[in-house]
Amino acid sequence: MAENDKHRARIFLHRGQLTQAKAAYEQAVADDRLAGTPGELSSSLGNLGNVCALSGDFEQAEACYREVLAIQRTEHNQQAIAHTLVNLGNLHIGAGRPEKARPYYLEALDLLKPLNDDRALGILYHNLGMEEARQSHWDQAIAHFTEALECHRRIGNEEGLALTYSQMGNTFLESGALRQAEKCLNNASEHFIKLGNPAGEAAALRLLAALYVREQNPTSAMRCLERVVSLDQHHLLPELTRDRALLAELRQSISHP
Repeated sequence: MAENDKHRARIFLHRGQLTQAKAAYEQAVADDRLAGTPGELSSSLGNLGNVCALSGDFEQAEACYREVLAIQRTEHNQQAIAHTLVNLGNLHIGAGRPEKARPYYLEALDLLKPLNDDRALGILYHNLGMEEARQSHWDQAIAHFTEALECHRRIGNEEGLALTYSQMGNTFLESGALRQAEKCLNNASEHFIKLGNPAGEAAALRLLAALYVREQNPTSAMRCLERVVSLDQHHLLPELTRDRALLAELRQSISHP
């Protein structure tokens, strides 16, 4: 019975039908409780928590993750505990409570380091860097992003490299370290190109354009935005109107200095 509900929930989730997916996972949770299978119950609760988080129901998501954590602690599965702690941290970020995320992230970090789980560590260091950057703690943010890059490189995580270089570049840009920002954003752009991710490439190039504007180098900024507009048009990206307007302003500034 529970397996049928889980199968239905996965189908609904794949289709983006979150209400139906939530109902199916709730039934799977009820079935697993009756069956008395803690491992299956933990998995169903985790999936229900994920769907609730996607739906914006942060309170129910947190309740699910906390119950999952209680089950995992009795089984002493350190890796699973760490992943659930990261989910709880991410949940507080999504709910606009970043100050509550940090303790979960730090506990997860203590568990993941001895396990050498570079994929999870890369994501975790990236998240910690994002939080430090939000608080304008530039040095701490860069240190976390650097750790994330090392983890991504060890396992060849191209997507992780692209995203972390992009955020690291933005952090350098906001802190005024323009040369380091330029290097990071160029790296991000190259990795997004390898991934075939036009939206990511465009985002990195917009930041580069902003950097060149700050340096009073409108010609380089214009080249970046010309590429961005081309990506917008070809891939139907939603920022086309704004990017065209920025490009027109730059062209105007160059032709009438």
